[in-house]
Amino acid sequence: MTDVAAVRELAERLARQAGAIQRDRYETTLDVRTKSAAIDLVTEVDDACEALIVDTLAVERPDDAILAEEGSGDDRADAAWRWVIDPLDGTVNYAHGYPRFCVSIGVQLDGTGTVGVVYDPLLDELFAATRGEGATCNGRPIRVSEERELSRALLATGFAYDVHQSDEDNLDHFARFAKRARGLRRDGSAALDLCYVAAGRVDGFWELKLHPWDVVAGNLIVDEAGGRTSDLSGRPPTGDGRETVASNGHVHDAMLEMFGR
Repeated sequence: MTDVAAVRELAERLARQAGAIQRDRYETTLDVRTKSAAIDLVTEVDDACEALIVDTLAVERPDDAILAEEGSGDDRADAAWRWVIDPLDGTVNYAHGYPRFCVSIGVQLDGTGTVGVVYDPLLDELFAATRGEGATCNGRPIRVSEERELSRALLATGFAYDVHQSDEDNLDHFARFAKRARGLRRDGSAALDLCYVAAGRVDGFWELKLHPWDVVAGNLIVDEAGGRTSDLSGRPPTGDGRETVASNGHVHDAMLEMFGR
């Protein structure tokens, strides 16, 4: 087994194990805390999932860097491999019993996204990609949609945790797209939104003020499913998530035009 294949196998195993914790604790009493804002939540399930992943990596991949949302990883600049982890993407949903959340694990090699794994434990759907090898859901190949008209497109988006305070709130973009697209969805998990672009369930997605752990895995899965990812100006994504646009490629330019208005 190559190192890349071993990394993907481990990422898939860890995603399923963390997802099992989420499934077992779903709709039980949780200790819910806030972070950067009143709507930015964290629970003991986030912590448990991150601990499982980080502790396992410390044993099985001790030379790798780890960037994890809750801050328990060692993100070292000198490491060739870097794991970018959202242990529970969609914590607000999870805390409310809304069934849309996942584990997201992206792995970079020398700064390039190389492996991406996103696992939805309730639907038991594991989206995965290795650079240059295509994207899959539960082992089956997936592709983006063929829709070419923005007026017939189903799009997804989200809002940052500072939406109550910031004027850069995405509501202007949301209003424009509501007048142009067939429909908009806001489900509260950027990682799953990206995977739904990859699987052809939605035709495009955009969001502002995300973080690397939200997009590293999902962007690779979209790219490997034949889609396109960029910032709001059409440049290649930087990987920090500050500006994220993903689509089937066919409606991408029309989406970018909307941001320029």
